Amino acid sequence: MSVAPTFSEAAKVWTRIGCLSFGGPAGQIALMHHEIIDEHKWLSEQQFLGALNFCMVLPGPEAMQLATYAGWRLHGVKGGLVAGLLFVLPGALVVLALSVLYGSFGNLPWIAALFFGVKAAVLAIVIEALLRVARRALKTSSDWYIAAAAFIALYCFGISFPLVIFAAGLVGFARSSPASADAAPAIAPGSAHLLATVATWAAIWLVPLGMLALFLGPDHVLTTLGMFFAQLAVVTFGGAYAVLTYMAQAAVEHHGWLKAPEMIDGLGLAETTPGPLILVTEFVGYLAASRQMGSIWGGIAGAVVTLWMTFAPCFLWVFAGAPYIEYVGKLPRLSGAMSAITAAVVGVILNLSVWFGLHVLFGRVERLPGRFQPWLPEWTSIDIAALAISTIAALALLRLHLGIPKTLILCAALGVFWKVKLQGLL
Repeated sequence: MSVAPTFSEAAKVWTRIGCLSFGGPAGQIALMHHEIIDEHKWLSEQQFLGALNFCMVLPGPEAMQLATYAGWRLHGVKGGLVAGLLFVLPGALVVLALSVLYGSFGNLPWIAALFFGVKAAVLAIVIEALLRVARRALKTSSDWYIAAAAFIALYCFGISFPLVIFAAGLVGFARSSPASADAAPAIAPGSAHLLATVATWAAIWLVPLGMLALFLGPDHVLTTLGMFFAQLAVVTFGGAYAVLTYMAQAAVEHHGWLKAPEMIDGLGLAETTPGPLILVTEFVGYLAASRQMGSIWGGIAGAVVTLWMTFAPCFLWVFAGAPYIEYVGKLPRLSGAMSAITAAVVGVILNLSVWFGLHVLFGRVERLPGRFQPWLPEWTSIDIAALAISTIAALALLRLHLGIPKTLILCAALGVFWKVKLQGLL
């Protein structure tokens, strides 16, 4: 590890990560690995993967929580708070601006043109990081078997993500030897700090919701949004992909906040802008509140409420659990469980990478019905332009070493040229 950065130096890197965090969790984890491990060496590979294991089993966006942990590791609570906020805020501001434009003018095809090339470039970034992480995380043949089993379970059988991680942990626990009598006992962090952290962040998260209910009433749109997304924040295990279907159905069919085509447009905006995919909640909150309150400012209030209820609990989970990560690593059987989960996470990232790649390169992708249900593309729907830009991105990164920002700019320009000049989109 290199010398720890100053707070301002770290803040600049967190800002850079937040502005470049395209591609969902796979791309975001790849970007953070590149910045934190390869470029700056602020954490060791073992610390990074241990934290990733921990964040993978928490509810909420794992990449944002990983950034929060890294910031906490470097500069305590204020470092974690700044890292987590800077990971979310750039994308949140972009999504808010696009939500305002969408609410005022409808669908925005120029957004698709701008980010078409970016998505293709992210595919190359994800694959590069996947190979790098796999080389370092899969140390034994059993690790490879666990990673392969995790990928098959997720991709081919659609097994729940938490079940896959739990099963990997059990395998790792069972294959590990108990601590020897000569080993120094691990010392657990104090419980007083844990209780204080939980109480503080639970209040930060939920007191504003109580204030909304008290002053606006339980049936006001802002209170309803707060209640819905506070509940959603507790059940989003496996990241955004695991809960988007439920959220979309509830927002459209139960609450009637927006229509199905609008929900699809919102998902498209969130997928092609920086930040966690769960930022689609901001789009939903804006449209719901702006329509029921009759103003843009009402919509902005709805967006703020959804952001607060979605991301405030992430700080609660991380700050409460972070001090225990190294403690768990010193317990042989639990360390073995975390090692197996690390191997399974490689399979998880591979699953996300393949899923992302198929949806970038093909116009139509469907999951087969039945017990064996892999994602399969319709081969005739291949997007030659996306394939070409992804290839160019791979060459720019791996052979020309242009770096991620220049590669993204290059591919965004190529995407706009293709959509606007050759297809006449605008």
